[in-house]
Amino acid sequence: MIPDKNKGWKDVPKAGRILSPGSAAEYETGGWRTFKPIHTKENCINCLFCWIYCPDCAIEVKDGKMVGIDYDHCKGCGICVKECPTKPEKRALVMVKEDEETGKE
Repeated sequence: MIPDKNKGWKDVPKAGRILSPGSAAEYETGGWRTFKPIHTKENCINCLFCWIYCPDCAIEVKDGKMVGIDYDHCKGCGICVKECPTKPEKRALVMVKEDEETGKE
């Protein structure tokens, strides 16, 4: 394909771009992930590192505690699991394949 030299950046189709500040919450972007984080509340120390580092704002916090994961926005990057300081034998967050059912949330 030969680029048209007469077109500029304003001619790019709008497709999936975020066009106004704060509008990203309107888009459910979690549908394409392969892995998802699973939270085990009993093992969580509520350090909120997962919330700080999550690029999608998918970690739900209430009263200073991690209460869940917004899977409509979680893309499954695993940063929350990587930053979680809990011990390997008692992880608060683990990544599982999207189609696995673990019974935990």
